Amino acid sequence: MVTPKHHILICTSCRINGTQKGYCFQQDSVKVLQTFLEEIDERDLSGDILINNTGCFGICEKGPIVVVYPEGIWYGNVTVDDVERIMDEHIEGGNVVEDLLI
Repeated sequence: MVTPKHHILICTSCRINGTQKGYCFQQDSVKVLQTFLEEIDERDLSGDILINNTGCFGICEKGPIVVVYPEGIWYGNVTVDDVERIMDEHIEGGNVVEDLLI
């Protein structure tokens, strides 16, 4: 098994029964997740980064929420346009994207 360097969790408001509804979903979190997957593929980092969609983190007013481990960094109000910055600055650059922190 490959041990990823980063594990990224993205709230897509996925419910136990498989339906998606909720604040993060309404704020295009699925598109955020898809954009992360595209960036990872384009950068040839698929073995280094594990992506998972999640249910609610309980702070919907800050959504979409993206959590990056192993650092335990929580980003809020993440948009599709923020994904490239997170990848450039945090994942590849090692620096937290301060203005997205929650």
